[in-house]
Amino acid sequence: MKSVLCQNSELRVADRPALVPTKGHVLLEVVRCGICGSDLHMQHHCDHMHNLASRVGFNGIAKASDEFVMGHEFCGKILDYGPKTRRKLKQDTLVCAMPLLKVGDIGYQSTGLSPNASGGYAEQVLVQSSLMFEVPNGLDVDSAAMTEPMAVALHAVRRSRIKTSEPAIVIGCGPVGLGVILMLKAAGVKTVVASDFSPNRRKLAVQCGADIVIDPKHESPFKDWKEFGLLGGVSEAINFGMGLFEKIQAVPLPWWHAWRVADKLGALPKRPVIFECVGVPGVLQQLIEGAPLFSRIVGVGVCMQSDKIEPALAINKELEIQFVLGYTPLEFRDTLHMIAEGQVNVTPLITGVVGLEGVTNAFGALRDPEQHAKILIDPKRKGADIELIKH
Repeated sequence: MKSVLCQNSELRVADRPALVPTKGHVLLEVVRCGICGSDLHMQHHCDHMHNLASRVGFNGIAKASDEFVMGHEFCGKILDYGPKTRRKLKQDTLVCAMPLLKVGDIGYQSTGLSPNASGGYAEQVLVQSSLMFEVPNGLDVDSAAMTEPMAVALHAVRRSRIKTSEPAIVIGCGPVGLGVILMLKAAGVKTVVASDFSPNRRKLAVQCGADIVIDPKHESPFKDWKEFGLLGGVSEAINFGMGLFEKIQAVPLPWWHAWRVADKLGALPKRPVIFECVGVPGVLQQLIEGAPLFSRIVGVGVCMQSDKIEPALAINKELEIQFVLGYTPLEFRDTLHMIAEGQVNVTPLITGVVGLEGVTNAFGALRDPEQHAKILIDPKRKGADIELIKH
């Protein structure tokens, strides 16, 4: 079985023994597999990821010295089932699967991030039967392979608890940010502001449904806060609050009851929800500096380094800061069906296709935001060239 192996920061194509499904497993022929930003990080920083996972009580992430196969964003066709595994779908059925595999007494391992669970940079992959979902509605394989990263975006939007009337501000329009934009618009959010230094990424943000695109080199993504009914300063908030309090006291009801009614009716100032999709040191502090009062900041981009923030500034603005990770089986299933039913169009994100021999070239190309967003691997494709996809 031809696979792309990673070991000590080196990627190489090699033949490995064929995978054999055991109880609860299903063997798939990989049809497409996406290259994720976390894969780029894993190539050179496996030990960092391994140690970080250990600190939160998760064992099984590869170390630099381990030989492993990446790839956790994939779709494939059913080849075989393990013994005593219910054959819930026919052979050759196109499916997507969550990248978790139960491995003996070790427990669940991260497919494509663990030496114990070989990933989708290969001709075949093992998946957990219970985490496998049929691709509906004749959805094309490129779009189906986008289910996993888009589930991350759906989880971020749902966890943010954003209301359709609240403005969303997406900082960073790489694949993560673009996915968030798509899911925000699918959720009915009326105003989505997207900010990125890259002209190409801003163009993609428009294709994904962003209502306003900002080049942060020239203007702030928070420049229109007054138009959105937001409060930018504490003095303004105090004046607004006291003015509202005086009006409420003029109502022939106990003021505390009237206040609660006004609160439920949305009379209090709106707040934006800011999605941090960059994941580099310094960005969180910049958002704390620039965000309007009462903003909710959602950390979606994974910053792998230590960072500094000024808590007192966030406190005085009464900001909410939360972080999100992964998705649930329901969110994974919902994402697949949203794509298949046309609620989410992922095609603008897909900018290239490459064979296994071209994965090294693809890793290099993905570091240029003007060139690519998402490159998919087609294991049957020959050669090392990247096929560019124009939309």
